[in-house]
Amino acid sequence: MNFLYIIGTVVFTVYSQLVVRWRITHYGKLPAALTDQVIFFSKVLIDPFVISAVIASFTAALCWMAAMTKFELSFAYPFTSLSFVLVLLLSGLFFHEPVTLPKIIGILLIVSGIIVGTR
Repeated sequence: MNFLYIIGTVVFTVYSQLVVRWRITHYGKLPAALTDQVIFFSKVLIDPFVISAVIASFTAALCWMAAMTKFELSFAYPFTSLSFVLVLLLSGLFFHEPVTLPKIIGILLIVSGIIVGTR
């Protein structure tokens, strides 16, 4: 049951990253002029999906705080690297971002590190 806090941290973090990526794609590139940047971020910050991503990030933080009451940091923290794995795979699936051999090797190294680090 305690691992649900770590899983919640990862899931809410990944959701937040994917939603922000999706919505930023909708709004386009960040303008160069400061006044245009303020307008850009004002639009982004009132987007309901971006708001849900901010709430998800906050929920991830709450899950992490709960996890810290159950696990040592040195044990729990490597599991957050699973976010890298999920973001890579899901960004390839949803956004057609390239999933290259070097990225796959990097992910395998991360997973290997998780396995070694949690033993």
